[in-house]
Amino acid sequence: MGNCCGTSDAISQNAGSRSRKGAGLSASSSRVSAASVPATPTPRSEGEILQSANVRSFTFNELKTATRNFRPDSVLGEGGFGSVFKGWVDENTFVPTRPGTGMVIAVKKLNQDGFQGHREWLAEVNYLGQLSHPNLVKLVGYCLEDEQRLLVYEFMPRGSLENHLFRRGSHFQPLSWNLRMKVALGAAKGLAFLHSDKAKVIYRDFKTSNVLLDSNYNAKLSDFGLAKDGPTGDKSHVSTRVMGTYGYAAPEYLATGHLTAKSDVYSFGVVLLEMLSGRRALDKNRPSGEHNLVEWARPYLTSRRRIFRILDARLGGQYSLAGAQKAAALALQCLSGDSRNRPSMQQVVAALEQLQEGKETSHQAQSKSKLSGRGFNGNGSNWSRSSRRSEATPVNARYARPRRLSASPLPE
Repeated sequence: MGNCCGTSDAISQNAGSRSRKGAGLSASSSRVSAASVPATPTPRSEGEILQSANVRSFTFNELKTATRNFRPDSVLGEGGFGSVFKGWVDENTFVPTRPGTGMVIAVKKLNQDGFQGHREWLAEVNYLGQLSHPNLVKLVGYCLEDEQRLLVYEFMPRGSLENHLFRRGSHFQPLSWNLRMKVALGAAKGLAFLHSDKAKVIYRDFKTSNVLLDSNYNAKLSDFGLAKDGPTGDKSHVSTRVMGTYGYAAPEYLATGHLTAKSDVYSFGVVLLEMLSGRRALDKNRPSGEHNLVEWARPYLTSRRRIFRILDARLGGQYSLAGAQKAAALALQCLSGDSRNRPSMQQVVAALEQLQEGKETSHQAQSKSKLSGRGFNGNGSNWSRSSRRSEATPVNARYARPRRLSASPLPE
């Protein structure tokens, strides 16, 4: 199944690289409502661990045995939060087993970095322990022993969306158009569930490194360390410290600290744009004027005739232009500067489902391109670089990502 990782560190103004890995469950669902949640809301980043029949409490020695004493060659990913290790347990008793037998797990071992680290660890235990949905990673268990804080997830063999979009090499072949749209739909369903009346959660840190893929490329949201309960009563937003990741955070949230479900919608728009373009949200290695993906791409998103200029060349023209235009229009809606003009995530799900229902096959799209004598770049070329589906991701691949924002003095 999958591999997981991630705790949150606060956002830092410098976009740098971080590493993490993920874990999660399996099949996707066509319904965002098919899930279980607690009956009453609780501040899940404070206080005690909420009891859950589906989450096991492990001892430190059990996880030490399962990961072969946290051996370096068992590392799946690492970053400011700590390291993620591959381990094995019996799928029925959860007792540690020999490598290669039983159920594969990913064990996230947090650095002992004080209260904020514990708070994010607790938030992850309580959110993933109480919420269940096919597009959220599955938390198998946790360890709270002395100063040790660990999280245990089912193993996600294909790693993160970030790796498939931005890493190069034989293990990271570019995702096809159809797979990108499948992943986008799965991630959208996960967010739509979080925003639903059943959960009422704001994710706050949606980005490519937090979207994990199982063996069938079903998307699972991971890392709930920054998640917040949504507004209650007649409140329209949650006032909180500004935390998240630069390049993905909504402008009104950065300016005011007012967090709403529409903040997540903006972040989804950024990720959808990354999937369309094959570019990172922030990339200072790009030419001047192209560092910020949203700012650079916005003029092209507003022009149906120029949309091809932002599309990932690694797609090799294997998509329909009409589908690309619709996906770009959806991204533009999500990225509206006025949060009131952004769609809800349920509306995003509906739009992506329509896009999939009306999609043309890669063969049909390629045939149309050949018949016209012109590729989608308008100059007679159809971006001949081949596009193959990704093979299984090596479990020791490192995850580089932008650093998080440093917390603002806004009240929690």
